[in-house]
Amino acid sequence: MRTVDTVVIGGGILGCMAARELMRWKIRTILIEEKEDVCTGVTRANSAVVYAGYDNPPGSLKAAMTVRGNGAFDVLCEELEVPFLRRGSLMAAFGPRAEKVLQKKYSNGQKNQVPGLKLLSGKEACKMEPHLAPHVTAALYAPTTGTVNPWQLGIAAYENAVQNGCDILLNTKVLGIQKREKGYLIETDREGIACRAVLNCAGILADKIQEMLFLPSVRLFLDGTDFLVLDREADVPKYIIFHESEEKGKGITAVPTVEGNLLLGSSKRAFDGAYFAVASGSIERLRHSAACVLPKVDLNQVIRAFGAVRPNPYQVKKQEGGFVSDGKSIGSFVIENPAAGFYSLIGIKTPGLTCANELGKYLARCLAAYLDAEPNRAFDPKRRAIRRVHGMDFASRASLVKQDPDYGDIVCPCEDISRAEILEAIRRGAVTAAGVKRRVGAGMGRCQSSRCSRVIAALLEEEGYGAL
Repeated sequence: MRTVDTVVIGGGILGCMAARELMRWKIRTILIEEKEDVCTGVTRANSAVVYAGYDNPPGSLKAAMTVRGNGAFDVLCEELEVPFLRRGSLMAAFGPRAEKVLQKKYSNGQKNQVPGLKLLSGKEACKMEPHLAPHVTAALYAPTTGTVNPWQLGIAAYENAVQNGCDILLNTKVLGIQKREKGYLIETDREGIACRAVLNCAGILADKIQEMLFLPSVRLFLDGTDFLVLDREADVPKYIIFHESEEKGKGITAVPTVEGNLLLGSSKRAFDGAYFAVASGSIERLRHSAACVLPKVDLNQVIRAFGAVRPNPYQVKKQEGGFVSDGKSIGSFVIENPAAGFYSLIGIKTPGLTCANELGKYLARCLAAYLDAEPNRAFDPKRRAIRRVHGMDFASRASLVKQDPDYGDIVCPCEDISRAEILEAIRRGAVTAAGVKRRVGAGMGRCQSSRCSRVIAALLEEEGYGAL
């Protein structure tokens, strides 16, 4: 059994950001992740939007964190060498109900001090974004809205946490938690870990982790959603588009990503038990809605469809026979602190990506105060990204290939990814083809890995990961 100061349970973007922030303090920390790699759950499948902050009620923790997190995203991504683009967004209305929603969001945004918000007429919106359907009646423009690759950001935070001394246990399942006189005992399928504090960032399992030790207070109920990915050759909008439908909850989101694809997402649907599979009929509804809002987008350019899940927290109360939900979804972030030194992030949904670093900072400060920890003066916030040949000029590329011929062996022609980049992804922790994909993008292009999958599998096997 080993002893540390803090155990972080869950290696999604929240757990990785929190672990990185804990390294700013002299806090011995271990991150436990059930899967073979980090960022394999909710982090890997979401809209990739960094929100401006006009959706949240004024005065709420979520509103403050969203605006603050959005404003700090440039510095965060510069430190971690992750691409980030402030595309700006247009929330489009096509009728009176939606226009009223835009007015309310504009008012919220003003109170939340979201910079640069403007209400536009339909004509002004079409002039800014010609891809919008001409019958648009109004739009809310937010210049600070951005997009980032969520799993690349989470992996970068994870690498930086490890670089600064965080210990890691992958492929490790938490089986139980016990309260001790001076902290907690985390029981796993590999070893026991004694700690003074616990940070529960287990995503869609966060309520179950907390209930290993405490009575139920908040439980998660899952919604589903579906996405389409368009090829980079498609003609796509300049701005991120949010469609506020006349039918509540029926809008779409269109995101021109940092890679140059267009990501089309639907509104929530009932969760059918399949975590990353699309639902029957959902894709056709998404295609129909997208054609109505963005008629100039060629939906024949779709190269991928995938499903996702969103956790919704509900308060629960004890009744005869057990605990039941009160029937009302909690709109704000749920940060439970059921006992000294124990914090749970339960149901951190949109804008969880935007606020991940702010949540990490907040919880690190809470635990530093609880543990009476000193600042870590040696903390280095900078992480170097994997060197990419894509985008290099001819001379730079030739010089790099001369130094290492593996940079001249292009394994993934769709994304222009070399053998050297894939080997570096494996060295940094990728043990599956999906792990390589999340680090360097191999397999994300038009052919969806049909040309590179065998070579990647062979490289993984050469490095000792062929059985995974």
